Amino acid sequence: MTKRPAHEAPTPPTSHTSPTPLRLLPWRSPDGKPCYLSTDDNGSYLSRLADDLEAVQLSTAEDILGLARRTLADPTSPCTEVRYAGLRLVECLADALRVAESRGLRIPASGTAATGEGDPARERPAPHPGSGLSRH
Repeated sequence: MTKRPAHEAPTPPTSHTSPTPLRLLPWRSPDGKPCYLSTDDNGSYLSRLADDLEAVQLSTAEDILGLARRTLADPTSPCTEVRYAGLRLVECLADALRVAESRGLRIPASGTAATGEGDPARERPAPHPGSGLSRH
């Protein structure tokens, strides 16, 4: 078995019964495998549940980032607090990367008729203040 580089996103499995691309869900199976959804209805119950969980994951990441910044900015922070902040940041980064991967896989290829308007998964959140990033 060959390993793919860490920066290369996995290719989702193809659905044999549907021409719709599979959506990577923001959770894993009990044995740690990726979960996918095959639907052409972005308003389905499971699609909305995934959208809601992605929003919670990103909001949590923003909260943890703020707490970690304060912890890391304080030179008197105990090493256990710094370690805890680092662990939470790793968890949040993994969640945010999974959301980004899922959304990236759903962006239509150039030249397609799909616009993605009204799809909450396609809407970009505003950059975090002070991040140095801006919307284009």
